[in-house]
Amino acid sequence: MLNYVTSSQLPTPWADFTLHVFVEKETKKEHLAITLGDLRTPEPVLLRLHSECLTGDALFSLRCDCGPQLEKALQRVAKTGRGAVFYLRQEGRGIGLVNKIRAYHLQDQGADTVEANQLIGFEADERNYELCRPMLDFFNIKVVRLMTNNPRKVNALENMGYEVIERIEHRITPNPHNRFYLRTKADKLGHLFNDDN
Repeated sequence: MLNYVTSSQLPTPWADFTLHVFVEKETKKEHLAITLGDLRTPEPVLLRLHSECLTGDALFSLRCDCGPQLEKALQRVAKTGRGAVFYLRQEGRGIGLVNKIRAYHLQDQGADTVEANQLIGFEADERNYELCRPMLDFFNIKVVRLMTNNPRKVNALENMGYEVIERIEHRITPNPHNRFYLRTKADKLGHLFNDDN
């Protein structure tokens, strides 16, 4: 269960967003909603569910697509003038930072991202999108246009009773360091994109 705690302004190069903090009661993890405009009106909300990636979001790692996806999502919300990015503290698809770096070490030796997680004793994806329910309900969001390549996110929201009226492809231009990673996400995790753009 998440509880809302506080909000503040978040000026960025693209827009002056509002930052809302929600704290997970059991783990004390802090999750964020970065919003723009009035989300409580009945129109569908442009939404991205973004899982924390310290290496990609803050350290500019080229081995994933997380940082560019976060930036692109904020730019899209800014351009639309209304929407939200939920920043979920589920590092490494839910396995945590230390285990993600352990998985990176195995990837350095040739394992793909799914194999690496499984070799250290985890599922390919350990994330729990039930975390989003209190955030969605706080803003009275019922219908969304979801920026994602991941059908699991669409299914998770629909299974919780929210309507996804549109899935907006959210891919970035591959680089030599993440092509294999992106191909693995498509081949083994069902992500709906290809790496030939």
